[in-house]
Amino acid sequence: MNIKQAKDEIRHTVQAYLTKDALGEYAIPVIRQRPILLIGPPGIGKTAIMSQVARECQVALVSYTITHHTRQSAIGLPYIEKKIFGGKEYAITEYTMSEIVASIYEKMEATGLKEGILFIDEINCVSETLAPTMLQFLQGKTFGNHRIPEGWVIVTAGNPPEYNQSVRDFDIVTLDRVKRITVEEDYPVWKAYAYENHIHSAILSYLDIKKENFYQVETTVDGKEIVTARGWEDLSKLMQVYDQLGITVDESVVLQYIQNRRIAKDFANYLDLYKKYQTDYDVEAVVQGKVKPSAIDRIQKASFDEKLSVISILISKLTAVFSEVYDKDLYVRDLYEILKELKFTFSHAPADGSGTAKLLSEKAEQVEADLELNKERGLYDAPKLQSMKNILKTLEQYRLQLIKDGKLNPEEAFYYIKTAFAADTAERKNLIETAAAYLENAFLFMESAFGESQEMVIFITELNTNRYCARFIRDNGSAKYDRYNQSLLFDEKRQNLLRDIDEISDFAAFLD
Repeated sequence: MNIKQAKDEIRHTVQAYLTKDALGEYAIPVIRQRPILLIGPPGIGKTAIMSQVARECQVALVSYTITHHTRQSAIGLPYIEKKIFGGKEYAITEYTMSEIVASIYEKMEATGLKEGILFIDEINCVSETLAPTMLQFLQGKTFGNHRIPEGWVIVTAGNPPEYNQSVRDFDIVTLDRVKRITVEEDYPVWKAYAYENHIHSAILSYLDIKKENFYQVETTVDGKEIVTARGWEDLSKLMQVYDQLGITVDESVVLQYIQNRRIAKDFANYLDLYKKYQTDYDVEAVVQGKVKPSAIDRIQKASFDEKLSVISILISKLTAVFSEVYDKDLYVRDLYEILKELKFTFSHAPADGSGTAKLLSEKAEQVEADLELNKERGLYDAPKLQSMKNILKTLEQYRLQLIKDGKLNPEEAFYYIKTAFAADTAERKNLIETAAAYLENAFLFMESAFGESQEMVIFITELNTNRYCARFIRDNGSAKYDRYNQSLLFDEKRQNLLRDIDEISDFAAFLD
């Protein structure tokens, strides 16, 4: 199965294992809760999905790479204990608590979450001295003398032997006690993830043309050559920062991440071409409705690969503005909920304004404490974290401005805050209008250049694959999208995609 299917299966397993019966006992007894063994090639996202599963199931996560551990850190250190057996005292060996088990209890203490996932990576690459401990762990859910707490689901991951010479095969007894999930690389699935996580558009454009170069692990006369999803994602982060700094990404830089000389050279050459397309077609002008007739003429005569590249650049531009709308929307919604609570608090404040600034500070402290707690719990994704950080800055700006203007009377103070919030909602509205115009102009360009051709099919497909695009169109509509989506038979696919997107509650009333 692919990594998305694996993630869904792990999430379903966690939900099943943590389901309780009418008596408050786990519906699947702990002894029947098989540890999950996730086997797949390196760099396809096995580790990355664990935080997503924990967040979606709202449980804690403790993660370890077991190859970094010794037998002592896994099972604890020995010490001598005196015990009485049959009326006679004996000196016996006991063990301190395993570092891994201790980490679970520390996580429970820090987060208040009593249930979670213990994720052990590279489970089948342990040293010879640690191998028996890992077998005991999989079979008995213990490290040494210390059992994994109830309510903690064990998930492990490892690579097949063809990818790692250190891999140890599990015996039949162990395999019969685990739930094995085999994962394979899958570019279309990774592409949806890539859109969500803002992978550099040049990488996606290149891989759309050269899908066979997405993942390769092979042994050559020059040694191992590896190209993985992890490599593309890490290269993407570097490219984005290099773009900001004006630093050129050449073949030597690409090769540091895409460790296959042929593919690295091919991508570096494509990157030069991609940048040329960005300049030649001026996509910024396209989305603003200022298309040059020469651009239409050129793309109609261009090679199919060039057309794909230009469509990718166009989608990238739309994604940027749609994600900006999403972030602003999330921020406004979160801030609105906090201001509702603040309004109630202010209504009970002294009329002379003596406690207004303090109440605002206390609200900010509460928001910060909630942020840190949910960050520790892993319940906030990156956009949510950024939203809450921005809100903290906003609350501090409110406080400083109120003190500066002398508006400490509760009624005057909240009127100022409400006015400032209205500016945020107006900015949100302007962003939505800009994004809608960009989408409309993008369709006009596609119609002028291609009509209802396979290129339009590709464009609609990309809009459906990209969750930022799907969210925006769902929430704000697009007549041209609906027309082409229906005429090109994509409506069912779009509905399936939208069912995967979390519904956002309607809050239009307070904006009116």
